[in-house]
Amino acid sequence: MSPEIKSESHSKWRLRIHEIIFEADTPAGKAFDVLLIGSIILSVIVVMLDSVSEIRGNYGPLLHNIEWFFTILFTIEYILRLVCVGRPLRYVRSFYGVVDLLAILPTYSSFFFPASHYLTVIRVLRVLRVFRILKLAHYVGESRLLMQAMRASGRKILVFLIAIVTLVIIFGSLMYVIEGEENGFTSIPRSIYWAIVTMTTVGYGDISPKTNVGQAVASIIMIMGYGIIAVPTGIVTVGISQAYQQQKISTQACPECGVDGHDMDAKHCKFCGADLYPEGHRELI
Repeated sequence: MSPEIKSESHSKWRLRIHEIIFEADTPAGKAFDVLLIGSIILSVIVVMLDSVSEIRGNYGPLLHNIEWFFTILFTIEYILRLVCVGRPLRYVRSFYGVVDLLAILPTYSSFFFPASHYLTVIRVLRVLRVFRILKLAHYVGESRLLMQAMRASGRKILVFLIAIVTLVIIFGSLMYVIEGEENGFTSIPRSIYWAIVTMTTVGYGDISPKTNVGQAVASIIMIMGYGIIAVPTGIVTVGISQAYQQQKISTQACPECGVDGHDMDAKHCKFCGADLYPEGHRELI
């Protein structure tokens, strides 16, 4: 086989992988996204269960093996993302590239450096990856009629709720590390309960931070809590007023840097300038 044929075959293979991993509009891409979303959710549940001492005592080895399974799975996915983009370093430095790396590093670090066990709570950042899979552009669709505008607002509110869930998981995990069991934060789920109570400004007072750092984090959560009512109201109002003006966003990911969010009629990536539809990619789609 000549070098030219080998190069062309490798290019088509790379574009095919890119289509499956980055493009949610293709059948293979949708199947991949469903599988990945399920894996992300299950892996986050495993991290949360592992923080409960009773469950960890009874099912510790099983949870450990499941965690390694997901870590290896996400490692393979991360490598494939680097292989199928034309500029892997740009993807590594992107927001979701960093999140992908943080999602797998703690497990390896806890294996080679047992003292870093508490870094495993960083693995809850995997829930942030759901935003990439769902493609935020799907939740900001435009509309010309009132009912369509309301449906679009409903989707945005769903994204807002996902963001709230993400925040309470992250803040709850953070407080679990900062305060610890001696201050009542006995597990990640209980710490998440405290984060929800604090963010909604309910403030039962059954759990409260004792350290200065914990109290500083609690103050941030309290301030953020005021936006819980304001944000959905603003989303609905803006959704109705801009129903006739919104611009559609394409979910086409750049084959070079892996970033999406381009205009529907865009031909080149607005981040790196690469062709969004190279010749080989057109043949595949």
